[in-house]
Amino acid sequence: MHILIGIDPDVDKSGVALKINDHIEVFNLSFFDLFVFLSEKSERVKTTKENILVVVEAGWLNKSNWHKNKNGSAAINAEIGKRTGSNHETGKKIVEMIEFLKLPYRTIKPRKSKVNSKFFKSITGINRSNQEQRDAYMLIHGIK
Repeated sequence: MHILIGIDPDVDKSGVALKINDHIEVFNLSFFDLFVFLSEKSERVKTTKENILVVVEAGWLNKSNWHKNKNGSAAINAEIGKRTGSNHETGKKIVEMIEFLKLPYRTIKPRKSKVNSKFFKSITGINRSNQEQRDAYMLIHGIK
């Protein structure tokens, strides 16, 4: 059995995609719910010797993280920067969590294009998803 987990980090709830062989699930988890989820997968892998890989979107790997609204005020742009930095720190803490649990992982720079729900449904069969869940799945899509 092969287990793939994609994570799109977010301060409130991270997008998570789970693929076990051909079975796919997507959901959102808070930081500590994610820890419980990954802990359970870590224990499962230890007892069953299944293959697992966790892939985390790592926005902090981009050369430039300058996000600015051209028409926005200084306060709006400061808030954008604050949210971006918070999400990056959450992602780094998730990687630290994965290392603590001794799970194999990869970090991947974010993709520039987003996948819409119609295309996502066509490749997964999943009717309902949000952008974080779709981003999480796209991190593991195509990995064998």
